[in-house]
Amino acid sequence: MGMQGDFFQLLKEQGYQFGAPATAGSDLEMPNATTILAFKYRDGVLVAGDRRATAGNMVMYDRTDKVLEIDRHSVMAIAGVPATAYEMVRVLEHSFKYYRRTQLQELSFEGKLRAVSKLLKENVAAALAGTGAVAPIFAGYDFEQESAKIYFYDILGAEFEGVEYAVSGSGSPTIRGILHYLNTWGEQPLSALSEEQSTVQALRLLTSAAEFDSATGGVNREANLYPVIKFITAGGVRTMPDAQLKPLFEAKVVRHV
Repeated sequence: MGMQGDFFQLLKEQGYQFGAPATAGSDLEMPNATTILAFKYRDGVLVAGDRRATAGNMVMYDRTDKVLEIDRHSVMAIAGVPATAYEMVRVLEHSFKYYRRTQLQELSFEGKLRAVSKLLKENVAAALAGTGAVAPIFAGYDFEQESAKIYFYDILGAEFEGVEYAVSGSGSPTIRGILHYLNTWGEQPLSALSEEQSTVQALRLLTSAAEFDSATGGVNREANLYPVIKFITAGGVRTMPDAQLKPLFEAKVVRHV
């Protein structure tokens, strides 16, 4: 990302500070967003997250959106401190727009990856202080490679490609094991699943995570509360509406005894 189109560098020159660790009240429990996942399906990438935010053993909020659209072809799913992650998404969103308007072209997928890693590295002090740890998943469509891709990060900004899938957050150990099993010994690999089949698997995975991790919020049918599920293809980012999740959950996830 050239300096001429670097919005974040422009912000810093104007005195903006990202990722400064809190000095007061650092012993307080920080809210945390919990479980996110992404995997490649037949048409692109599915990205999903539960809705719960916790602070220690307290449920802070059950309607958190952890899968955030940055531009028409990329999303960031957040696990960690929501305030830091939301600020990160806002900076990235404006950075991508600024590059497009100043350079008269879209920022490349590689450039987007560098921007995410750069922000996470700026946030290291806050992450180590325990006041701003974020371990996100970034997914988007790479037009140069003509494929949807998944990348995940640790709290220090190290970048890893999820060739088939990626998970993060407190419920991720449960989900990682199930994803490995499904992808290795399932009737078909994840990448062969249709949109409906992949949606059902995402609902089952997050329901399983909620069963074994108290910080992960499951489906609340009475409150009409379902996970956030988005799809990324060459056509852009699309959100699966709750009206479509509800019948799929009732038919394919709920155990009828």
